[in-house]
Amino acid sequence: MAIEVFNRYENKFMMNTDTYEKVLRTLDEYMELDEYNKTHDFYTIANIYYDTDDHHLIRKSLSKPKYKEKLRLRAYGVPSLDDKVYLEIKKKVFGLVNKRRTKLVLSEAYDFVATGQKPELKKYMNRQVLNEIEYFLSVYDLEPKLYLAYDRKAYFGRDNRDLRITFDTNIRTRREDLRLELGDHGEQLLDKDVWLMEVKAEKTIPIWLTRMLSEYKLYKKSFSKYGTEFKTMISKVRSSKVVM
Repeated sequence: MAIEVFNRYENKFMMNTDTYEKVLRTLDEYMELDEYNKTHDFYTIANIYYDTDDHHLIRKSLSKPKYKEKLRLRAYGVPSLDDKVYLEIKKKVFGLVNKRRTKLVLSEAYDFVATGQKPELKKYMNRQVLNEIEYFLSVYDLEPKLYLAYDRKAYFGRDNRDLRITFDTNIRTRREDLRLELGDHGEQLLDKDVWLMEVKAEKTIPIWLTRMLSEYKLYKKSFSKYGTEFKTMISKVRSSKVVM
């Protein structure tokens, strides 16, 4: 069964392709590829982010509060309405990320968010997470706001499975066709030569990783895919008003 509750620290780093390739060579000494990445260079993660009409959740997140939360619908690849996906709440409290998710059939997930009514409990669902999402939906009047997808390569620590490092590329977004089954097309969010690395760990990171970050001059960066897209969208709207 896939893990449905996560508590960990997540640190983000940006790099170019040359540094990315050097980092991979180091990781091969200490980490193992995700099972899917052993036969495929990348796998696609697609998300629908939900927010209020006035973008309350992302605006609050960008203000860097001590506590923030969001709701998203996640699939691996392009699902059909009958495929299972994840509906998840992601919270961040004083730097600690808590993610809670439950499997749902895609059509069930759409209905749940639209109506606020939990689906009939089935074996593949997480009862506690369903209750938490139901409460979340009672607090916020949410609607789909953004489609965001990217291609990922992931590693796990050989000696510490709690250590996970991921690389995301080809991040694309759209604010129309906000349904997962409609394909993974969208506008590029970052330059093609930019890679996003995330180091995810429940506790401290190993010494070899600290040394690698120092060697390649990689420094923690505050970066949100959804937040970056939102700021880009707002900038475009303001620019268009100036032109008019």
